[in-house]
Amino acid sequence: MSPTEAELDALEAAELADAWPALSVEERAEGFRLLSPVEAEDLFLGLTAHDQAELLLALPAGERQLWIRQLAPDDAADFVQEAPEEERDRLLALIDAETRKEVTALLAYAEDEAGGLMSPRYARLRPEMRVDEAIAYLRRQARERLETIYYIYVLDGEQRLVGVISFRELFAAPPDKTVREVMRTDVVTVPDDMDQEAVAQTIAEHDLMAVPVLDAQGRIQGIVTVDDIVDVVREEATEDIQKIGGTSALDAPYLQVGILEMVRKRVGWLAILFIGSLLTATVISYFEDQIAKAVVLALFIPLIISSGGNSGSQATTLVIRALAIGEVRPRDWPRVLWREVRAGLVLGAILGLIGFARVFLLPPDDSAAPATLIALVVATSLLGIVLWGSLVGAMLPFALSRLGLDPASASAPFVATLVDVTGLVIYFSVAMLFLRGTLL
Repeated sequence: MSPTEAELDALEAAELADAWPALSVEERAEGFRLLSPVEAEDLFLGLTAHDQAELLLALPAGERQLWIRQLAPDDAADFVQEAPEEERDRLLALIDAETRKEVTALLAYAEDEAGGLMSPRYARLRPEMRVDEAIAYLRRQARERLETIYYIYVLDGEQRLVGVISFRELFAAPPDKTVREVMRTDVVTVPDDMDQEAVAQTIAEHDLMAVPVLDAQGRIQGIVTVDDIVDVVREEATEDIQKIGGTSALDAPYLQVGILEMVRKRVGWLAILFIGSLLTATVISYFEDQIAKAVVLALFIPLIISSGGNSGSQATTLVIRALAIGEVRPRDWPRVLWREVRAGLVLGAILGLIGFARVFLLPPDDSAAPATLIALVVATSLLGIVLWGSLVGAMLPFALSRLGLDPASASAPFVATLVDVTGLVIYFSVAMLFLRGTLL
């Protein structure tokens, strides 16, 4: 049986969506114009603001107005911010007057603030309304493309927020009651200049579908909904992962970042890590005499430094993520320190036992020192280095936070390199302690 026209359209839309990241802007526009109106709308609304801006600027001028008017005010503001500055006024002119006023107000806020995330379209009521009047009024508001009616916000004559009531609570209330009598006054709010990550934490902590945004005078400016926060969480998590990996955060999807920009984002950390690695060579040269006397020590250098770097990378990754999602606060550093002392000792002891068994059961053939002594050096060094790596990895994000820097800047490669250098000092110091009088 041959596929229907609708099935073919769906297939073409799915294929275009899958191939989208690999296509040029011209190829995207050509494929987009071949879609049916319904499929084109679904694809367009599912794109990021960056991709929407690129696509519309590649379409004929006569088609742009149709698509930009599909966007809610907050999405249109994101779209305009992603467009080149010289195109923004022309794009704003394509929006209807009422929406353009809303979008212009949103553009006054920074992208990563609550005001930049919010939608100015929300359900509102006056406290003196009767419940039956309020329901009828909400029906009229719903035709105005409200962002959500999970929550209805109760405002006084000066647009100050005085209460909130859920859609379900309003419909369940007696019709002759006033809104003031059935509303709740303990409303969770955020200021319009709050950072988007803090807004996400507020919504997550209180399990909300939306949160109202207030200005300094307590007047409601809009709402941030949970679907906006999903994008924020993904953006923040991507940025943190990129920083933890030892690169500056990318400003666009990976395949859309130019090679020169990619190099610029990565070269800084690579240079820092390379210089740090040079310090490793300096430490080894400092202990050159000891290595010459006990060549067997050199065999276990990779084992020692990798264990310390890995433990540090683990600790810093866990702490950065805990700080990012609010599980740990900067003032909790003593508790984290104590936890990492205990965890580091246990982890170090486990690796130390494995290292002791390896050296004791399979000792180097050319070692002049007893296998037991070499095994003790390796085991004790592993205990100290894994403990040290855990402490450095856990405390560095707190130190950066205290200095007002992003804790995610404590990248795993940086911590690993730092622990590598100091780990060698620990290793050779332990070796000199145990092997003095035998090999050293």
